[in-house]
Amino acid sequence: MITVHHLNHSRSQRILWLLEELALKYDIKRYERDPKTMLAPASLRAVHPLGKSPVITDGELTIAESGAIVDYLIEHYGAGRLAPPAGTPDRLRYTYWLHYAEGSAMSPLLLKLVFDKIETAPMPFFAKPIAKAISGKAKSSFIEPQIAQHLDYLEAELGNNQWFAGSEFSGADIQLSFPLEAAAARGGLNASRPRLMDFLKRIHARPAYQRAIERGGQYSILT
Repeated sequence: MITVHHLNHSRSQRILWLLEELALKYDIKRYERDPKTMLAPASLRAVHPLGKSPVITDGELTIAESGAIVDYLIEHYGAGRLAPPAGTPDRLRYTYWLHYAEGSAMSPLLLKLVFDKIETAPMPFFAKPIAKAISGKAKSSFIEPQIAQHLDYLEAELGNNQWFAGSEFSGADIQLSFPLEAAAARGGLNASRPRLMDFLKRIHARPAYQRAIERGGQYSILT
């Protein structure tokens, strides 16, 4: 039996979605973030040394990292679903987007989250204007232009196909859901990029996505 070690409000939500798309049976072991630090609990380190989510266990196997989990589940349980055939141009695109989502797209979004928190973090009153000035400069000169560049790139790519790896929905779309949802929540993604907003609307309407939300619980990145 596959077990998803599921951290609330995290990337593990898209693993639940993938399992629902594949109609696989699975268990959920739940972990809650610290309400003050928003960090994962130390108990996750008993599953994987880094103590982060998502992590799945499948028999004797323990697999971490979203892309590796998506790849494993589709390879072992997909039966030809959710990945283009090997050796095709669409398969190469699929592999690219599977790695791009975390390797490139998430980096500036994470930086923005960190610098946003710097601006609101408790500190001596005399230090706050300095921290806000440094944070604002970093965001305006580097972070926000990087996010915009990635969003423009993704918007253009959806002009070529309905889905990122081609004409068919795939695991690459599941993998890309998290950075795009994060961008819509706090990275400036809005109606000015209609293809990406339509992509989010379409994935949120999928029955498997909705079942995953029901099983996973509150997913605050959407609000």
